[in-house]
Amino acid sequence: MELSTLAETLANFFVELFGDKIPGELTIFIISLLPILELRGGLIAAVLLNIPLWKAFIICFIGNIIPVPFIILFIKKIFEFLRRYKFFSKIITKLEAKTERNKDKIMRYKQWGLLIFVAIPLPGTGAWTGALFAALLEIDIKRAVPLIALGVFIAGVIVSVLSYGTAALINGEPVTEAAAMISRLLK
Repeated sequence: MELSTLAETLANFFVELFGDKIPGELTIFIISLLPILELRGGLIAAVLLNIPLWKAFIICFIGNIIPVPFIILFIKKIFEFLRRYKFFSKIITKLEAKTERNKDKIMRYKQWGLLIFVAIPLPGTGAWTGALFAALLEIDIKRAVPLIALGVFIAGVIVSVLSYGTAALINGEPVTEAAAMISRLLK
């Protein structure tokens, strides 16, 4: 299953899971905190929950940014601990290999590379992966966090246009067909 389809499927799952149990705003906040889903999944869920664009964008942006400094600060120690277990060791090795494959692209453009990587809303990019890259490539946290935040903001604008539609940028009302549109565009 592709990550964009996975993100939409998981966003739908959480919307159905939480349903009327918690407010929609809390649902999109939780979704935005999670890897894979992040801001993109939160905005897809916001469309499904008919949450106005301006409110959804702010909630999803904050939810997506909160884990970033913790990932940068603690991921190496977490990896060290998890390497003791064969299952996690394989996953960590794959993540490190992905970082190594993308290292030249990011380091060639230095800060711009990290920003662009996070800003392009494609499967496998985003704040979580950007923070992982920043940690493994030893990019200073004082530089990495603002770059990742700006990248998330740019990705959020792109995804908002795709998921809410251009008209929503003017009046803030979601376009309900947009979840299908974003899925098609990200495939």
